[in-house]
Amino acid sequence: MPGVRKLTPTSYAILGLLGLRSWSAYELTKQGRRSLHFCWPRAETRIYQEPKNLVEHGLVKATSAVKGRRARTEYAITAKGRKAMRAWMGEPSAPPRLESEALLRVFFAEHGTKESLLATLAELEGQALAMRRQAVEQGAEYLRGLSQPPPRQAAPFPERVHILGLVGRFTLDHTALVAGWARWARAEIERWPDVDCGEVSPEVVRDFEAALAELAGDPPVRGSAGR
Repeated sequence: MPGVRKLTPTSYAILGLLGLRSWSAYELTKQGRRSLHFCWPRAETRIYQEPKNLVEHGLVKATSAVKGRRARTEYAITAKGRKAMRAWMGEPSAPPRLESEALLRVFFAEHGTKESLLATLAELEGQALAMRRQAVEQGAEYLRGLSQPPPRQAAPFPERVHILGLVGRFTLDHTALVAGWARWARAEIERWPDVDCGEVSPEVVRDFEAALAELAGDPPVRGSAGR
């Protein structure tokens, strides 16, 4: 179909949300901030526009609804959309990609100052802790629900708690790793005279030696993993 955009993982992310219930475009962006933010962050404008593309593919239907005095468009998944979602779930996924502006600045640290690099890492730690706080607060909603007899109403979609727990555990581990690494990196940089004349940490050397030995099939040597 001419003019119809190709389906992307973001398309299926929105389709998956629509598989839970019908949403308006505004509600989808709000839900994206709550859930997709942890594993597939995208600009809200992209989330807002994607349902129209899904309608063009026949995977979603749009209906007009009135809420209060205002009319709005609600989107709901179609049978074709559920079939497409099931097919996508069976396809190979792309390798994970890390996108971090802070880490990019660390990579080119010699072009800045020691002070600016330390500030970048402090900001990164704060960002990781803020994401962790959001995850913990949302997790607490589900924990309260688990103590209630069915139907549990403490958090949205309580019937999915076993699935959400998998992503939640990843978020806890990931944010702890990022925050811990940022603290460790700041301590290393503090010992450098400047960003262009520091020394590699003995911990880093040991960690890579242990990783090389593991790849060679030697017994693993405990490095700083789990630090």
